[in-house]
Amino acid sequence: MPSELELRGLYLPIITPFETDGSVATDALEGLAYAALDAGAAGVVALGTTGESPALDGDERRLVTEVCARACRDRGAQLVVGAGTNNTAATCDAVRGLDGVDPLAAVLVVVPYYVRPSQAGIVGHFEQVAAASPVPVIVYNIPFRTGRNLEASAMLEVAALPNVAGVKQATAGLDSDTLQVLAAKPAGFHVLGGEDAFLFPLVLMGGAGAICASSHVCTERFVAMIECGLAGKLEDGRAHAEALLPVVQACFAEPNPAVFKGVLHAQGRIPTPDLRAPLTNASQASVDRALAAIADAS
Repeated sequence: MPSELELRGLYLPIITPFETDGSVATDALEGLAYAALDAGAAGVVALGTTGESPALDGDERRLVTEVCARACRDRGAQLVVGAGTNNTAATCDAVRGLDGVDPLAAVLVVVPYYVRPSQAGIVGHFEQVAAASPVPVIVYNIPFRTGRNLEASAMLEVAALPNVAGVKQATAGLDSDTLQVLAAKPAGFHVLGGEDAFLFPLVLMGGAGAICASSHVCTERFVAMIECGLAGKLEDGRAHAEALLPVVQACFAEPNPAVFKGVLHAQGRIPTPDLRAPLTNASQASVDRALAAIADAS
């Protein structure tokens, strides 16, 4: 059966801010983590896509993990760390390497990308990773990036594996596969929304919460929207969702996390808006549109 880990609420997949010399801006990173947790986030996800993890070296990944772990430990929150690649053996090594991190609650493991394995191959990948991991596994299903969707029948096979806690479901809408998983998931398997425009309806249909990049801004309102969904408060939640949709649209106008970094820099929360190549900084026009949308939603 799945793990006993309880996943509920909103989790921030945190950016990795950089100093002017290109190093990790640890003070800014810590500030972002504390701010999100103090605004009601249930936890922080380090080293996700939004954190530019492929562009970080081993020492930087350890540093980011340590900073986020300290904030989660201080606030009694859950830490999730991204550890997946398209190589099963390397992914197993990566999750093993997180053993002993306190307060690590789970690892986020992406569906293997680029190589386009079969559904059976994806299930086998997660079976091996879950067996190797010292903590429960959250599947990251994001076919837009990986080139392979974990379909409902295969997802439910993964959901039944020992040491699997749930999925970050980042599909382009509330599709039939997602609805099938929500309807048939076993107890102890949690569906977290990962496509920010569809978080409220997903929670209404039985989701447990969200891993939401957009919650770098308007955090309290994103938290409130998820809580409304969990409580079945349709009208209040719908009002939040409608107000936040322009924020989501504006913040994803350029490749993630460019606009978020531009906005956070403009707000004085990080020292630079910089990303690492091949990603490029957001245009001023996109940052200005996002700031206007945030002001309207605040």
